[in-house]
Parts: sequence; structure tokens; C-alpha cells
Amino acid sequence: GLKVSDANVFGIRVGVSINLFVKTKGNSSEQARIYYHRTDELWNKEQKFEFLKECQHIGNIAWQVLQPDVRYTWLTEGLRPEFEGFIPIGTKEAKAAKGEAMDVIFKIYSNGVKTNRDAWVYNSNRNTLAENMNRFIDTYNAEVDRWKRGGNHAESLDDFVLSDDKKIKWSRDLKLDLKRSRIAEYAEHKVRNSLYRPFTKSNLFFDRIMNEEVYSFPSIFPTPETEQENRVICVSAIGHDFFICHIANRIVELKFSSLSNGGTQCFPFYIYNEDGTNRRENITDWALTQFRTHYDDGTIEKWDIFHYVYAILHHPDYRERYQANLKRDLPRLSYTPDFGAFAKAGQRLGKIHIDYEEVEEYPLDFVESPDVQLDWHVEKMKLSKDKTSLVYNEFLTLDGIPAKAYEYRLGNRSALEWVIDQHCVKTDKRSGIVNDPNREDDPEYIVKLIGKVIAVSLETVEIVASLPDYKEAKVQGSTAPKKE
Repeated sequence: GLKVSDANVFGIRVGVSINLFVKTKGNSSEQARIYYHRTDELWNKEQKFEFLKECQHIGNIAWQVLQPDVRYTWLTEGLRPEFEGFIPIGTKEAKAAKGEAMDVIFKIYSNGVKTNRDAWVYNSNRNTLAENMNRFIDTYNAEVDRWKRGGNHAESLDDFVLSDDKKIKWSRDLKLDLKRSRIAEYAEHKVRNSLYRPFTKSNLFFDRIMNEEVYSFPSIFPTPETEQENRVICVSAIGHDFFICHIANRIVELKFSSLSNGGTQCFPFYIYNEDGTNRRENITDWALTQFRTHYDDGTIEKWDIFHYVYAILHHPDYRERYQANLKRDLPRLSYTPDFGAFAKAGQRLGKIHIDYEEVEEYPLDFVESPDVQLDWHVEKMKLSKDKTSLVYNEFLTLDGIPAKAYEYRLGNRSALEWVIDQHCVKTDKRSGIVNDPNREDDPEYIVKLIGKVIAVSLETVEIVASLPDYKEAKVQGSTAPKKE
């Protein structure tokens, strides 16, 4: 196997390529040819150098001739061609089109909110967030005023602005706002509920100046009232390491579903004007007609399609079969023999994933330390090696965690592990800001949350296991569905 000494400490493998280009003469009509060779991904530096030394010449390498597909993708291993014929849940073209979109399920979709200063604009404690943002805004506005009075600005902006991580965190757009003399303002209504990570709520200062990019969320959750009725299906964006699908009824952060690559794309059921008026359904009439026609069922509604999408994206066979496609494209869906079963399952999945705080807790064994005073405060929780118990704090250990709970995974970790990772006291190194998830008004919130997320995980695993066999799905074109 690969020894640590042969690579880096973490065994990270970063792709490196050597590219040779041959220029054709004049107006040659000769078709370009692509030759490819791949060495073992576990080779260390010495092995790769030895390979080059042995070959000496490009003519001595066993080249593979590549034939790009219609989208000019060179490496097509694992890509399933039928995926291209499925109905896309959304496309850039439909999103940009004026009027009613065709050939897609959702017209509008959006990245999660990108702040470029999470430590400042997110906090579990609303009062702490208000203090941080007022301090930040005062500093920023003072810099705007100083810039306006600065004359000809011979000095570069980067050199001009205050560089103090304890008071402000600059970004490209914030500096542009400064040059435009845009003044920021703190207002209580800008503090919004947000889903920062799966099963992890936080307060967000939602503001176009203080957030680097809000994308389409001012039209998705423009007011707190819209959180009561609207839902968004969140999936990993193109280029992710792991496919994740989750649902939210509030603003989500850019990397909500993926801490590494790509971020998150969100597909809402409703969209609004930015004042919360003019609600309209975001699933297209075209999609509704396609589903009703295919299943010969005029009673199918857009919420049924929404839940159908959510269930299909949880199906393990779908995820495995189209794993390669989902790394380079947003999901596309085929028709399945049992629309009703998927829609019903998706509705239940959506409910328990949205209302996870309302479910009955899974009964864990509370093992209390006899010599320690009762305490519900969390600093940092830790699982046992066998993951059957959780050290909550010095006072309490939660025992009896079922192994099946870990089968509900969002990316490279389970839902329970997301909760454990996110619900700890964190101090941002640069700003010194503390984010404490413990709730003074509900001291037992986190310990209850553990039991609730375990219960949700177990039911999710059960629902997904009971989904109809996806292998029974017929491959149908998105533009000409037929009855089965």
C-alpha cells in the first residue's frame, strides 16, 4: 500500500497532467485526434519519474484513443448516455428565458447565499450577531466616509482600507460597495432564520452589502412569512465530491450541502417579488402537462411532482447508476412505473426533514457521571470508537445509538455526524468571534436534537429502503413521453 512517507501526511491525491499539443499546418482539414494515458493514481513521485525515464519518447507509451461525446467531454467513463434524454430539473437556458420555460421541471434555481464572512454574519445567538454586525457596519461606514473624503485616491484601495480582522473582513464586492459610497444599515428585519448546515439552524444577517452574493434568495424567501409555505430542494452543485439532496424551508448557505466543491443549488416550489407579494409556482406548466400525459392522470399536482423529485434523488439505485453524470450535470429525471409511491415517499421524507425538531426523540440511555453537577452545556461532543455512544459533556454520555442511524448520509458523513460537528462552541481565529450553539432559553435543545435526528435518520433509512425498485424505470425522452 501507499506509505505516508511516499506522499503527503493526509494521502491526498491531486491530479497532475502533461499535455502535448500538435499544431496542424495551414488550413488542414484533418480531424483532431486525442491520445490519453493514465498512470496509477497511487504512484508516488519516484514511480512517476521512473515511468517517464523508461518511456523516453511519446511513441513508447501505450496510448488510448479518446472519442469525445457530443458535448466535447473527453473522459466519459461511467457516464450513462440515457441520462441526456431525461427531464432536467433546471437549466441555465430556461432560467434566463423570458416567459414560461419549457423542457425543465423548475424554471428558477439558485446558489445558496455566499457571504465571504460567515463568522460575522452568522451566529447561533441573535444578540451576539447584532453586536458583531453593528460593530462591522460602523467600521465599514467609517471607511466609506474616509474614502469619500480622500481626494484623488492615488493610493490603491487595498492599501487604503483599514486592515483589522477584529473589526472588518473585506472582500471584492465589499470594496466595490465602498467605492460606490454605498452605506450599510443594521435593521432587525434583516436578521433571518437560516439553515447553515443539515439540521443546523442559525441566525443570518441577510443583506446585499454584508453578503457577497445573495443570488435569487430575495425572491425565494423574501420575508419570514414565506418560510411557512415555501420549500426548496437543495442538491450538490456541479463538480461536487459527493451527491447530497436535502430540503429546507429557509435561506441556506452556499456550502450547505457540500463543504468541498461546487456549493449548493436550490430549487424552490414558490418564487415571489422581493416584498413577498406575487407568489407563483416555480414548477413549470410544461412539466405538469408532461407528467399528467405520461401517467394519464389529470389529478397530478405540482406538489406531487416536487415530492416525486425529492424521492427519486434519494433512491440509492439512481445515485449509483448516474454517479458520474451527477458530477458534471444537475439532476435529470426519468419516469418510473409508480409515480404515486415515489410522490408519497417524497412527501413524508420532506416533512420529517423539515419538521425534524417536532419528531419524537429516539430513546437513548442517559449515563450520568455521579460526581459531576447536572449540566446541559456543550463544548464539543465526541463519538466513541464503535459509534454506539456519544460523550455529550463531562456530566453526560448518550448510549445506545443504533448503527442504522449512520446509514442516512448527506455526503461523506451521516446526519447525526453533521449535528455533532456543527453543534460545538467555535471561536473564529481571525476575528475572535465566538459562536455558541447552546440556548439559554432551552438548555436541553442540543441533547434533544441528538435523539430527534437519530429518529429522523432511522425513518429516512426505512422510507428509502421501501422505495419502488428504480431499475424498473423505463427510459423515456423528455420531449415525447409515452404511456406505459
